[in-house]
Amino acid sequence: MGYDLNLRVWRGDSSGGELGDYTVEVEEGEVVLDAIHRLQATQTGDLAVRWNCKAGKCGSCSAEVNGRPRLMCMTRLADFDEAETITVTPMRSFPVIRDLVTDVSFNYEKAKQVPAFAPTPRDADGKRRMQQADVERGQEFRKCIECFLCQNTCHVVRDHEENKPAFAGPRLFLRYAELDMHPLDTNDRRKLSQEAAGLGMCNITKCCSEVCPENIKITDNAIIPMKERVADRKYDPLVWLGSKIRRRTDREEV
Repeated sequence: MGYDLNLRVWRGDSSGGELGDYTVEVEEGEVVLDAIHRLQATQTGDLAVRWNCKAGKCGSCSAEVNGRPRLMCMTRLADFDEAETITVTPMRSFPVIRDLVTDVSFNYEKAKQVPAFAPTPRDADGKRRMQQADVERGQEFRKCIECFLCQNTCHVVRDHEENKPAFAGPRLFLRYAELDMHPLDTNDRRKLSQEAAGLGMCNITKCCSEVCPENIKITDNAIIPMKERVADRKYDPLVWLGSKIRRRTDREEV
């Protein structure tokens, strides 16, 4: 059974904009993206909205629905009262291009700073081996669809634009953790994650995990373990002593 939905959508571009009020006919079982598409098709043909798969797997239709970062294609209208006004705005942490479309290139620039996977040499038989537990741990990290909702909700950049140059954000911390925990990788990213990616600026409020559509435990399984690895490297007295001995040995060999 259909009904008239009260929809409020942000319209504008980088120079500014405002919320527009609309009434859109919707059907039972539809999602917010369906309502946006019908609005686009019947009333606002120039409405800019980014989407692709409509199945919660491409991460394209990220926006804020009633102030909460969400995928529009995974946000059911049934979750709201029929008389309620649903407000859809672009992700707040990124520059607006037009209407609901934002410029998320910040995330890709930060991704370029992560050292690539550098595997160990192959075994004598030409293969590489790792424990099943290590395989399974990395599977969760690879579920990320790069919707950047975690980046958008992180208050370190959401409320402080000036932090962006020094802060990679939860999506990239997930990538640092995925590579650093890989048993066959030879790169040590702990110092880089702390000094260049700003891992220490994260105060583990878990807001990134709360909005993840893939239910990745970003804070518990990636950020906190990376913080522990950084602390081990920086403050463990045995590690510190070992680094001193190595440096002294290197100087003597020279």
